[in-house]
Amino acid sequence: MTVRRLLALPVLAALLAGCGIRSTEVPTDFGAAPSKVQCSLAEPDVSTQASRGLPVQVFLLCGASLVAVDRTVRVPNGTADSQRRVLVAQGLLDQLAATPSAAEKEAGYTTDVRGGMNVGGPHPGDPEDALRLSTPPADLTSFALAQVVCTFSDSAAAEGDGSVVLGGPGREPLRRYECTDEVRSRPGTAQPPSTQVTDG
Repeated sequence: MTVRRLLALPVLAALLAGCGIRSTEVPTDFGAAPSKVQCSLAEPDVSTQASRGLPVQVFLLCGASLVAVDRTVRVPNGTADSQRRVLVAQGLLDQLAATPSAAEKEAGYTTDVRGGMNVGGPHPGDPEDALRLSTPPADLTSFALAQVVCTFSDSAAAEGDGSVVLGGPGREPLRRYECTDEVRSRPGTAQPPSTQVTDG
């Protein structure tokens, strides 16, 4: 009996050794790791910018949010305040529609504002701080509207209270739009809050 047990031990050991889980080669190639969008640029030379025009900021899209970028717009000396607002607004629109620079593209910046849009001052009966776009605000994408509202409301084109009065080219009712933290962080889903302007 003892001899049988001793003879069975090597067989049992061989069986147990064969029951282990064998290592297998599993493909794990999921591509390159996603690159993190920096949304940051080198500090601009303010003195050089000032020599090219009036320093301003426009809001571009980066990482699904709005980020302020430094720009300049040209405004002739001696321009009346009412006309100055319109010239600044047009300059801001042009900057929003411009293709981001190579450095901005590399940092992840884009824009949803299309070229060819113009802006004018108030129509008769409009509030004096109104701006009328050649494309009705309701026809802009949510991203483009957020870019325009936040850029205008934070500039000399507005009254400095964090809002801007916008309308279309016709007699569409004017609306006062606000740029909020939520709009800046989620421009694709958070529409700029607005109220209809009834007084002229």
